[in-house]
Amino acid sequence: MRLAPPAAAQAGIRRLRYLKQGKIGLTQASVQERQKLQESAPGLVDPLGFLLANEKGSGQLREKWLVRAGLSFYDLVALQWSHRYYSPQEVWMLAPRLNVQDLAGAFHYFDAQTDDARLVLRVIREAVDAGGTAVNYMAAVDLIREEGHVVGVTLQDRETNRKKGVRANIVINATGAWADDLREKVDQEPRLRPLRGSHLIFPQWRFPIAQAVSFNHPLDGRFVFIFPWDGVTLVGTTDVDHSEDLSHEPHITPGEVAYLMAAVESRYPSLALTLDDVMATFAGVRPVINTGKLDPSAESRDHVVWTENGLLTVTGGKLTTFRLIALDALEAAGKMLPDMPKIDEDAPALDEVTEDLQVKLPEATRRRLIGRYGREAADLVQAAEPGELENLPNSNVLWAELRWAARSEGVVHLDDLLLRRVRLGLLLPEGGAQFAAQIQEICQDELGWADGRWAEEWAAYQKRWQEKYSLPPKEDVPDWHSMLQKPDTTPVTVEKSGAGRTAVAGSLLGTALALLLFYLGLRKRR
Repeated sequence: MRLAPPAAAQAGIRRLRYLKQGKIGLTQASVQERQKLQESAPGLVDPLGFLLANEKGSGQLREKWLVRAGLSFYDLVALQWSHRYYSPQEVWMLAPRLNVQDLAGAFHYFDAQTDDARLVLRVIREAVDAGGTAVNYMAAVDLIREEGHVVGVTLQDRETNRKKGVRANIVINATGAWADDLREKVDQEPRLRPLRGSHLIFPQWRFPIAQAVSFNHPLDGRFVFIFPWDGVTLVGTTDVDHSEDLSHEPHITPGEVAYLMAAVESRYPSLALTLDDVMATFAGVRPVINTGKLDPSAESRDHVVWTENGLLTVTGGKLTTFRLIALDALEAAGKMLPDMPKIDEDAPALDEVTEDLQVKLPEATRRRLIGRYGREAADLVQAAEPGELENLPNSNVLWAELRWAARSEGVVHLDDLLLRRVRLGLLLPEGGAQFAAQIQEICQDELGWADGRWAEEWAAYQKRWQEKYSLPPKEDVPDWHSMLQKPDTTPVTVEKSGAGRTAVAGSLLGTALALLLFYLGLRKRR
């Protein structure tokens, strides 16, 4: 099991992009699922304010109208009214270092952010608690077929390389960007387009920001966002074809670094940020259905469910709608398993947590622990040694989280612990190297590693961090200042024509009005 980098606030920006593309149903489902997650997992899925820049130009009024229509729809689906338009002077008060000289204004609205690794881990651990089985570092390398029909898989332990065949009534291929690997084994053509999204991470003291800010990139017009996340500031994302071997962990390229630094320079020139200020980087690969569009960002993010020779594949989609994606996969599975119990389609994605922690902690810390660890938060607190319920310096992470992850969360290698459990590799300089001794003192015995094994794991973690989570060689990064002075004259691929975007806006306003009338009627009946 390898977990993805933080999705965080990206979903809020993408939802607006989907509205611009006319994908009203996808946006509605996403907003409704976001609301459910915020209600069921406060501390894991939390509200975040967004500023969406409206730049001066010939299409300024149409863009403002379209975004206003989208946000009206957005708020009404969520049964709230939180968006507002601000003048450049007001925007500067909300984001003091933001360059507002070329802005007509900006919209402010609320969305949400999460740590997707912790969200996935909570789902997995609650599934195990309910009777499921989760196996780490296990790959499905082949399919077992009888008369052309899939009846099982061949699994390989990535630690020992041992293989074992496992038979099943149904095989669900939910392997994300790797889904085509198994589909090809049932004689299907590849249908995915792996897209890489890369990010820069700055310490918040160097890049202070209180809410997410999104704007069009000065070189190609794509949405770029900058937002606070767990004590750091994230800048992202790119959206480029990923042609490298998917068995290798992705890494930001020099060109992507320059692209993101150009975005930072265009909106925050007064901060004079340089590559020396970048604390870490990360990249992930999205499974997007390939429809052959020239612009990768124009590809649909809808999920799909395919049944092919007994193999049920589910891929694509958005993190926010993972519960709905699972329901669609189970509906398809039910057609192949007539005796499968009926699924409660209204069941929440996460278990309710009713018990509180038995130790007095600051409210923000208590909320964070319960949100991220669910019912296991109480056990985490009980397992803490004296002093471990304190935060690591300049971090929201508690020392006790290191002990709990090492003891209970399936850590096989040190990079599991520091990159995909407590995330210190993204939140601290040099991947947390300055705390190497304290981390060893807390975690080594919990993991049962001898001194030699620990030394090997620390060296391997540092090597991986340097190769995959730090900057490429600085001399390879193009000069983004010259890129801004001489912007690429290649025309930007637009998502819709002016007439098409106007039609989308009209559709959104009509839908928003219908939702408003429904809401008012509902309140009247109550």
